[in-house]
Amino acid sequence: MSVGNVFLTILDKTNVITIVLCACACLYTRSAGVLYFCTGAVGCSLSVKLVKRVLKQPRPEVTKQPGRRKKKSYGMPSTHSASIAYIGTVVALGCARLPTHPSFPAWVAKYAWVPALGWTGVVSISRIWLGHHTKKQVAVGCLYGVGFALCWFSLWTRSLQMYGHALEARVPQALRWAK
Repeated sequence: MSVGNVFLTILDKTNVITIVLCACACLYTRSAGVLYFCTGAVGCSLSVKLVKRVLKQPRPEVTKQPGRRKKKSYGMPSTHSASIAYIGTVVALGCARLPTHPSFPAWVAKYAWVPALGWTGVVSISRIWLGHHTKKQVAVGCLYGVGFALCWFSLWTRSLQMYGHALEARVPQALRWAK
């Protein structure tokens, strides 16, 4: 198996990789904000699946990977592209507009957006390389994810952030009480 095939096999499993990374971020930071934004990724994914059922646009006929079958779900818009575009956008917005969480070093706020947006691009393009989606399906998925992220981020910064801070202040007290 060539390096390119190994890379594409890994990219074909990005949903698992992304879920694990989000879970690790939630457990590491214990931040209401991180939990909120990871919940947004789930919301983005579920809502785009509903849009797929309404649009009912088929996937490309031929998969580009030998031995792989065409997925049975609809193709428009790409769920992977929407979800990863959501995450990349949220990370970039968070780095630009939110204070760095105390569990992260200061440089994270400056540079975390670079690998996040790079990963977003590679994952999105891989959907075409793997033959799971057309360029149009990926583009619409990315636009959907960015739009969802802008709305979700706006909800946090305009109102929900204060509740997140209050929750974070009360959780340690509740955990001490439980002991």
